[in-house]
Amino acid sequence: DQWVSPGGTAPAKWALVDGGAMQVKGGNIVTKEKFAGHFKLHVEFRVPYIPTASGQGRGNSGVYLQGRYEVQVLDSYGIPADKLAQGDCGGIYGVAKPPVNVCKAPTVWQSYDIDYQAPVCKDGKPAEPAIMSVVFNGTKLHDHVRLARKGKDGNEEIVTNTTAGMGGDPCAPGPIMLQDHGNPVQYRNIWLLPVKQ
Repeated sequence: DQWVSPGGTAPAKWALVDGGAMQVKGGNIVTKEKFAGHFKLHVEFRVPYIPTASGQGRGNSGVYLQGRYEVQVLDSYGIPADKLAQGDCGGIYGVAKPPVNVCKAPTVWQSYDIDYQAPVCKDGKPAEPAIMSVVFNGTKLHDHVRLARKGKDGNEEIVTNTTAGMGGDPCAPGPIMLQDHGNPVQYRNIWLLPVKQ
């Protein structure tokens, strides 16, 4: 009951299954509450077994911080580390690929522990990018990654929204968003703790 459809006006359409897990169905969902600053997010998920699909069609979903920055959820089980891309499970979409593959087999519960710091803003604009660390199934994949990339001029460009993020003002609080990418991914045991400075 703490989740709604984007826009916050309609209840989330996802079904509760298997003793309380939320299963993707009927569009993205977002938390009623919005978050900024520094916080830790724990999420457990499991991807379905879809042997006839490949690439982004295998258990695709995503966890978005402030509705803008995606940590990818996908069945990337068994992909060699040197073949992993930013769009594989554990990747920060559009920013950083996972350095190793720690994915469990589809239908097995997995976990993310994400330490997130919102962008530092001055005069209503990001002056420093958001920073994210990701522990996936107990292995630290990303350690204080600046959510930025090299711009066309070669200088650092602050990322304010990854693919399919909600966009909006990167200096404003945003919800946690779980993505519907057409696959019946399940989520459970989601909690968030602010980090006191």
